[in-house]
Amino acid sequence: MIPPLTALQAFETIARRKSFTLAAEELHLTPSAVSHQVAKLEGLLHVRLFERSTRGVELTPAGQQYLQRVGSALGAINTATEDLRHGVQDTLYVHSSPSFASLWLMPRIARFTALHPNISLMLSASHVHSDFQLGQMDIDIRYGLPNWPNLEVEPIFTEKIMPLASPEFIRAHALHEPKDLLRVPLIQSSVSVVQWVDWFGRYGDGLRPERMGLRFDRAMMSLDAAVQKLGVALESRSIGQSLIGSGKLQAVFAESMSVEVQAHFMVYPARHASRPEVKSFVKWLQDEAMSSA
Repeated sequence: MIPPLTALQAFETIARRKSFTLAAEELHLTPSAVSHQVAKLEGLLHVRLFERSTRGVELTPAGQQYLQRVGSALGAINTATEDLRHGVQDTLYVHSSPSFASLWLMPRIARFTALHPNISLMLSASHVHSDFQLGQMDIDIRYGLPNWPNLEVEPIFTEKIMPLASPEFIRAHALHEPKDLLRVPLIQSSVSVVQWVDWFGRYGDGLRPERMGLRFDRAMMSLDAAVQKLGVALESRSIGQSLIGSGKLQAVFAESMSVEVQAHFMVYPARHASRPEVKSFVKWLQDEAMSSA
C-alpha cells in the first residue's frame, strides 16, 4: 500500500516548515487543502501524525518515525528526478560514518574522481545506517561489529587502536609507561569498539582508569580534543593518519601496544554488486586501504 504522493508531500512539507500555512504556500495550495491531505493520510494509516496547539504544529512520535523513512524516500525521488533532468548518468550514492568520511575518505576522494571522471559521486555522512530498502544508497560505509544479515559485508582494513596525544602533551606530562596515563585526562569515544578498560586490560598490568576526562560520540571529536592538548585519546591510527602525518598527534607508546580490530566495513545488497559504479568504488577503496596500510 502506497499513500498518494500529494498526501506524502503535504506531510513532509508541514513537518519541515512546522506550519500548515507555510506548507500551503510552498506547495501552492490552500491551507484547507493541505489539512485535507494530512487528514486523508492519517485516516489511511490509522494514526495521528501531528499535534496541533496554540504554539504551532509538532510531530507525534509516530509521525517522527514515519518522517525518517518517508523523507528519505521523497529525497531519493527528488534526486533521481534532478539527475535525469540534468542528464547526469553513472551516479554513485555512498553513505559513510562521519569520522571515516571526514578524516580518511575526503583526503583521498580526489583520486577516485580522477580515475573515474564518468562517475558522479554523491557522498553523505551520518551515524544512522542507510536503509537500502528505500533504494537511495548504493554503498554504506559502517563502523561497528559486523552484524548485518542479508547484505554483502567487506572489511576495509585492519586498524590499530592506540593511545594518541599531541607531542607537546606527551613531553609536558612525561608519558613513558601505562601507569603514567592515570595522571592525565583520558579522552573516550563512546562509540569505539575498543574502550580504555580494554586497552588497560591488555597492557596496563592490572591498572584500571578511575575516570575519563572527556567523552565524545565521534572519533573525530576525540582526536580533535587530543590535538587541543585536552588529554590522551584512544583511537585508530588509520583514522588519525593525517593528524599523525602532520605532527599534530603521535602514538604515546610503541606500535606493539595497540589493539588490532576490523571495524570499518563496506556494506551493500548483493543486487548492487554487479553495478559497474559499485565495482569501481569497491576496488578503489580496497586499493587505497592497502596502500595506506
